[in-house]
Amino acid sequence: MIADRIRSMTGFHWISLFFGILLAWVVLFLMAVPAEMRALNAVYGADFWESLCTITPDAAGFARVLLMWIVMSAAMMAPTALPAFATYDDLSRQTSHARFGPLVAGYLVIWIGFAVVAAAVQMGLFQAGLIGALGESQSAVLSAGLLTIAGLYQFSALKDACLSKCRMPITFFLQHFDDGPWRNGLRLGATCLGCCWALMLLAFVGGVMNIAFMGLATVIMILEKLPEIGRWVTKPLGLVLLCSAAFVVASAF
Repeated sequence: MIADRIRSMTGFHWISLFFGILLAWVVLFLMAVPAEMRALNAVYGADFWESLCTITPDAAGFARVLLMWIVMSAAMMAPTALPAFATYDDLSRQTSHARFGPLVAGYLVIWIGFAVVAAAVQMGLFQAGLIGALGESQSAVLSAGLLTIAGLYQFSALKDACLSKCRMPITFFLQHFDDGPWRNGLRLGATCLGCCWALMLLAFVGGVMNIAFMGLATVIMILEKLPEIGRWVTKPLGLVLLCSAAFVVASAF
């Protein structure tokens, strides 16, 4: 059982990974602190935290917006890959060629690349006046378009192909095991990106720093990758997203 396997993740590499995930969520929470509370902290001399939490594109600039996307990608995507990481960890006990650290590093590199693109998109949309300072859509057309893209992608062959690999990590790794942990990490990250990029971009609908969205999206993406549950999530979610797009259009016009 997956739950029993996760409970057995007590090695130093697992503790380090869990600590990193927890730290990423803490940083996201701090970044999402309302402006009024950030200003109050600054009054009491917490200038460092005031600077860290300033993630609006106009005040933060590209570097801190990129940092926010990197932290958000790590916080949201690493938990979804835990079953795959656990499978590779089991394989590593049978051979010295399987190393956990390079696998996770390769996985995160793919999502750092996604973060670069997402941060650039956020800056561009903000400068065009299509999203607000906190990344929420200011345009019904943009919201409906993103919801439609994400909804249709739930029914795509590419989504199905990527999910099938994430749901059967033992088959995935055995097919490419000789490529080494780094390349397997890159391949796993690319596969995960193929599953989740459209859902991640929905942050532009409700707000990039919306903790509720991030938590809900993380849970959904975890469930999608579970072989017993995922098939009951993917296509119904697509219908929900398409209906949401239609509702946005109907409300606006």
